[in-house]
Amino acid sequence: MRKFLVNLLLSAAMLYVLAWIFPGVSLSGFGSALIAALVLGCINAFIKPVISLLALPLTIVTLGLFSLVINALMLSLVSFVVPGFHISGFFTAFFAAIVLSLLNLLFLKDRE
Repeated sequence: MRKFLVNLLLSAAMLYVLAWIFPGVSLSGFGSALIAALVLGCINAFIKPVISLLALPLTIVTLGLFSLVINALMLSLVSFVVPGFHISGFFTAFFAAIVLSLLNLLFLKDRE
């Protein structure tokens, strides 16, 4: 349980970093960041594997680059669902998803 809470707080902090880096990403408060981090985790656990499986041929043809598009779509879906979290467009979501993936690689992979 402690590991889950630490990962949730780190994910919320990473979303704040995204809002600081990208002018098209906005958060209304830390509560919105926590909710967005929780929703993003649920979407990545349940919806993303189905979408990734359906898009597997396209991902193979593009040598894995289409997975970046899938990540951007998942981040856009979170923006659509969470009221205090907003991403202005697809390209903002695309580059924000790349930065979020790098931040996850740096900070969350060491916690496993």
